[in-house]
Amino acid sequence: MSPEQYPRPDDAEYAPYYAGYVAKVPEGNIVEVVRAGGDELCRALAAIPEEKGGYRYADGKWSVREVLGHLIDAERIFSYRVLRMARGDQTPLASFDENEYARAAGSEARTVAGLVEEMTVVRHSTVLMLASLPGESWSNRGTASGKSVSVRALAYITAGHAQHHLTVLRERYGI
Repeated sequence: MSPEQYPRPDDAEYAPYYAGYVAKVPEGNIVEVVRAGGDELCRALAAIPEEKGGYRYADGKWSVREVLGHLIDAERIFSYRVLRMARGDQTPLASFDENEYARAAGSEARTVAGLVEEMTVVRHSTVLMLASLPGESWSNRGTASGKSVSVRALAYITAGHAQHHLTVLRERYGI
């Protein structure tokens, strides 16, 4: 089966905490949805002025640059999970602490433009990988963060996660 033949994943294909991300994804060929969502995301990110990069909407919240770094890290992790599970690897994959990753990433020392460029390349890589998956691998499942998840659900989670943060950037950061 190809990605356009798959409906939205059902609740049994991902952990409950991903339901909000999956719900944000529009209907359609998931590879095209990920591509189009990446185009929208990267256009919006490219419009962020450098001087806004350090902005935080509240004390203790990530800066715009840290949000961008988080988007990059999460996309890579979700893509890695897709790759492992699509290839039939049943090794359980660990969770990651996004706050620890954000602290260690060094995003504050980078430019917004550099982060946007990296996000653009990472999303393009994700799209190419998803487009190359054999049809039968889309239903493969594995374990990530102690929960069962399908390759198909991971594609939706990837798209929805980025959409979630784009909404946050627009609503809380004024992007």
